[in-house]
Order: sequence, then structure tokens, then C-alpha cells
Amino acid sequence: MSLSEKEIQEMLEGLDLPLSIKEALHDGLLEIEASPDQISEIITTVKADYEHSRVEPCEAVGVVAAQSIGEPGTQMTMRTFHYAGVAEINVTLGLPRLIEIVDARKIPSTPTMTIRLNQDYAHDRDLAREVAWAIESTSLLHLGSIATDLAEMNVIIELNPGAMEQRKITAEEVAAKLKEEIGLDVDQRGNLLVMAPEEPSYRELLQLVEKIKRLSLKGVEGIKRVVIRKEGDEYILYTEGSSLKKVMQFDGVDPARIKTNNINEIGEVLGIEAARNAIINEATDTLREQGLSVDVRHIMLVSDIMTVDGELKQIGRHGVSGEKASVLARAAFEVTVNHILDAAIRGDVDDLKGVTENVIVGQPIQLGTGDVTLVASKR
Repeated sequence: MSLSEKEIQEMLEGLDLPLSIKEALHDGLLEIEASPDQISEIITTVKADYEHSRVEPCEAVGVVAAQSIGEPGTQMTMRTFHYAGVAEINVTLGLPRLIEIVDARKIPSTPTMTIRLNQDYAHDRDLAREVAWAIESTSLLHLGSIATDLAEMNVIIELNPGAMEQRKITAEEVAAKLKEEIGLDVDQRGNLLVMAPEEPSYRELLQLVEKIKRLSLKGVEGIKRVVIRKEGDEYILYTEGSSLKKVMQFDGVDPARIKTNNINEIGEVLGIEAARNAIINEATDTLREQGLSVDVRHIMLVSDIMTVDGELKQIGRHGVSGEKASVLARAAFEVTVNHILDAAIRGDVDDLKGVTENVIVGQPIQLGTGDVTLVASKR
């Protein structure tokens, strides 16, 4: 005999568990259709595990999290580059990457994306290559050579027909793009394009060459390179550079399975909850790659603090630490004199509620046994 959905719901409603755990239990119990005794035992075990894993009242969770992440952090290497299975793409790992994450850097030092494809494209190398070429930023250096004619003060661009066919672009399209972006006339002679600067000087000629080299003719600007790699039975694209919003719109790309290491970009495109998950995943992966194990709850606490206000903030004087209510706590972190001087001018009062400020003034902190105070004494 198995219980009905209504009976399971009634059993769960009587438990002091978070809604997410109740929902997970409800779905799991419906799938297994166990007997009443088995269901009762499952619920008892889950409740016991939940009670065991709850934080004790007055526990200094912030200090414990800082110690739990900081101590393994001292074992991390300082190497900046590591070839993460892809020979051509550099990825920042180790301590520099962990610092990037908690600093909430606008742009990581080596932005990369992992792009998974739809079922139609994922198993066909030619289709995967087409998507890669569509995404990769195409410059004139990919399509041919650029030379200068000092006698005529011209820039001569010789296009390679094979390269143009491969990247699905014509000489006419290249000429039109050059005219549109640079604003100078282009003399097209088949696959030969000739341009001249407005003023016939050597300096203007070199500046024109630099502009032409930097110009992106096709693809996503900022994605310098795309590498295809077969993992299991599907082809996956790895990029040097990141542009989540634009890449999600390409045909063949599976938008639900794209990853980027640019957490700010995730927050802007997918929202603050996605950014919170990205911080947890990136920090966990960085530590795991170094062979270090940190309980995910410490990392979750850090990511919660960084995203609690609905925007991504760094753990630093321009973010979480700089916005603390206590003057002494802010002063203890960085730029001590400025904080104390500003507080003195404003006439701020410090309530001495936190850990740092009580340590500074030599009082017991209001956590653990220090949180218990005598209300009345019997004379």
C-alpha cells in the first residue's frame, strides 16, 4: 500500500523544514511510491540530517567561513595561466582567479566561454565549425594580407578567396564594411582593395593600417578565438573572450548550456540569482582544481553577502566591507584614518554590535557564550 499525494502533503506540512526541502521530499516520495512506514522513515532521516546540519544559535558563521576559505587559500599556487585541457586557450586559475571572484571584477583577466550546441549541431563537426566561424570575430588578417605602398601612399589589402569562402564573406561585403566603419573610399579590383588616407602622410598611413587591423568584419566583437573540442559524443566550443547575450542568439547554440567565467556579465544578462550561482560554481571549481575541499556552505555565505542587495558587490572597501554600519569595523579593514575622520565630522555613533569593533575596544563579542547576558540577579 502507498500513500496518496494528499496524505504525503499532510505529513510534510507538519514538519519544521524549509519549503525547498519539503518540495524536494514531496517530488521524491511521489516518484518512489513507498509504503507508509518507509515514507515515515525517509522523512525522519531527512529531518534528522537537516537538524544536524543547521547552524547553532550565536555561531560566528562569518568568521568560520573566512577561516574555512582563507586557510586552504594559503595552499593555492600563484600560477596565472593554465591550459585547461584546451591547448590554445589560456585560463586564469588558482589564487589570482579566487581574488578575481571575490573582487567582483568587471572583466576577468582571461574571459572565456564554454558553448554547448543543440542536438542537430553537437554531433556534426562541420556544423559545429560553421557556428564557431559565425561567432569568432573575423578581422582582415584572417582573410588576407595588408601592405602599404609608400610611393602612392596607399594601403593595399589582398584577400584570399579560400579564406573568404570558408568564413562565408565576399570581397564586396568587406569593401562595404570598410567604407562604412572607416569612412574612406575603397577602390576594389577583384580581390584587391586599395585605400588611401585623407592626408598623404606616413603617419596617417600607419594609423589607417592600425584601424583596418582592429576592425571586426563579422562575428562577435571581443571573441578572438573559438576552439572546437570533442567531449564524449558531442562537439563543444571554447572561446577566448566572452559575450553571453550575443552568443545566445546564434543558430545552433543551446542557450541553456552556455557557461562564461564573467560573473558580472551573467548578472546583467540572466539576473542576480544566476550571478550568485556562478560565484558558488566558479569558487568551488577553482578550489577543486587545486585539490582543495571547502564546504559549499561557506562559499554560499560569501556569494549571498555579495548579492543580497540585488547587485554584485565585491568583498572589499568598495563593497561589503566599506558598507558596514560600524565605523570601527570599516576603519579596521582599510583607509583607517579616512573612516575615523569622516565619522568624527558627522558625529557617528558606533553601537558595538559586531565582532571587529568589540575586539578593538576589548569587550567580549556578542556571539556564542558572549551573547548570553544576565537579566536579573537574586540578592
